[in-house]
Amino acid sequence: MSVFLIKNATIINEGRTFKGSVLVENAFIKSIYAEGDFIPEIANCETINAEGKILIPGVIDDQVHFREPGLTHKGNIYSESRAAVAGGVTSFMEMPNTMPLTITIDALEDKYKLGAEKSFANYSFYMGATNNNLAELHKVDPRKVCGLKVFMGSSTGNMLVDNKETLSNIFNEIPMLIATHCEDEATIQANKAHYKAMYGDDLPIQFHPLIRNDEACYRSSSFAVELATKYNARLHVLHISSEKEMSLFDNKKPLIEKNITSEVCVHHLWFSDIDYAKYGNRIKWNPAIKSERDKQALIEALNNGKIDVVATDHAPHLMREKEGSCLKAASGGPLIQHSLIAMLQMAKDAVFTYEKVVDKMCHAPAELYRVEQRGYIREGYYADLVLIDNNTSWTVTNESLLYFCKWSPFEGTKFDHSILKTWVNGQLVYNNGVINDDVRGMRLTFNI
Repeated sequence: MSVFLIKNATIINEGRTFKGSVLVENAFIKSIYAEGDFIPEIANCETINAEGKILIPGVIDDQVHFREPGLTHKGNIYSESRAAVAGGVTSFMEMPNTMPLTITIDALEDKYKLGAEKSFANYSFYMGATNNNLAELHKVDPRKVCGLKVFMGSSTGNMLVDNKETLSNIFNEIPMLIATHCEDEATIQANKAHYKAMYGDDLPIQFHPLIRNDEACYRSSSFAVELATKYNARLHVLHISSEKEMSLFDNKKPLIEKNITSEVCVHHLWFSDIDYAKYGNRIKWNPAIKSERDKQALIEALNNGKIDVVATDHAPHLMREKEGSCLKAASGGPLIQHSLIAMLQMAKDAVFTYEKVVDKMCHAPAELYRVEQRGYIREGYYADLVLIDNNTSWTVTNESLLYFCKWSPFEGTKFDHSILKTWVNGQLVYNNGVINDDVRGMRLTFNI
């Protein structure tokens, strides 16, 4: 039996910051002690001195692309989950635009086998929708699968679902969370034609947010909200990127009661269009990073509860795939190793509170997806925990990257927090730069 005590940590959990200790027995949190509480003598218990360090629940990232199977020249479950635990991410939900596409039950279960074999973190995989696989979608068990992914805008993988009858049937018939990529294809194509006619095919990256603009996002997101409202479906709109979309969401209900929810990604909170001049295609994502005004609106919406969770849309490409004009360079980039420390940096800079960061990255994904026994430091919950040093500054170097693609838009960025230790199901998987290769995560399950 494995028993250890994380002692005298600064615990951030459920809107509180307090000094305390956490006792872990095997995979679970056994007891939580506030400062001054009597802690009984426990046989064969390892004590970890966490004085002056921050302890939080493990981050749950609800949107990643780990590129396996079929695109493993960019990344794979083994490499990207290593980067995840090094960044304090203990659970992830991975997207279906791999090769083959995850659009059948057989392909989905093949991915779960890969997760069990290779993943250092806990895992779930989305089932993907197409214009003609409704029968397969009905086979999915919502207690064992995080959700259904619908690309209502084109992106990597050519999984665009643009048949309105199909979309209506999905929202009407599928009794599980529907996660959407929302960008209106007609608007994008019209914008692309407009700028190509004016400036030619070799458009620089600054045109990317003009082509994939706020109107493209709003038209698609509003249509998804319309469908979800009509059919009383559970809709989760991924990677919200514009101020205009904020009118579609509200903060009038607790998260657990919301049928329509939204997510923002770290890069849309950190960067704005002024950064294209410095970073170029390294910060090319779909949806596009937009204006400073959009960025500030997203920050405000996250703080006031209109936006529900923070994720990464971690999507590695090789640097050679990121070259060329904005019409040719691949969209997406690696983020999962640095998402938590970037958000903690913004908390130190008073953009968010530390409690807000933990809520939106740990608690809220667990609540929104109804993940069983994760996302909180609670007795009886799985011991997915992260110990953080908030007193040491460091700079991201290429040598420190664990991504298979070996680059990051954060290279050269100075951070004031670092991940010291990460536990997954009570197992120490990351310890001061060393990853335990023997640890494997578990398949997430859901209270549906």
